[in-house]
Amino acid sequence: MIPDTVFQLANLSILPAWLLMFVAPGTTLTRYVVYSYIYPIALGILYIGLLAFTFQTGSGDFSSLEGVKQLFSSEWAVVLGWVHYLVFDMFIGSWELQDSRKLGISHWLVLPCLFFTLMLGPIGLLLYLLLRGVKTGRWSR
Repeated sequence: MIPDTVFQLANLSILPAWLLMFVAPGTTLTRYVVYSYIYPIALGILYIGLLAFTFQTGSGDFSSLEGVKQLFSSEWAVVLGWVHYLVFDMFIGSWELQDSRKLGISHWLVLPCLFFTLMLGPIGLLLYLLLRGVKTGRWSR
C-alpha cells in the first residue's frame, strides 16, 4: 500500500466512531464501538506496524528540532505521526464523552469540545476541562 492510501483509510476509519460520539452518545452501539476502545486498539496496532516499517531505514532523533524533522522526512513517517494523533484524539474524545455523561453535563455543551478535539486535539481537551470545571466545580479528577 502506498502512504497516501494508508493515510486516507486511517482518516476514513475514524469517522463512524466520531459520528456516533456526536449524534448517538448513549446508545449501545456507541458504548460498544467507542467506549470499548476498539478504535484506539486497532489504530495502535497499525501504529506499531508503521513504526517498525518506518524507522528501520530512517535517521534522526528526538533530541533536536532538526532530528525530529529528519525522523519525519519520509511519507510513511508522516502517516505514522498522523495515526499517532488519530489514536490520542479518539481516546481523549471518548474520555470526554464518558466523563461528561457520568457528571451529567449536557451533550449539547460537550459537542463543541468534541469537534475541537477531533480537529485540534489539545484545544478540544482544554475546552472540555474548562467546561467540566465551570459546570461541576471539579478542576481535577
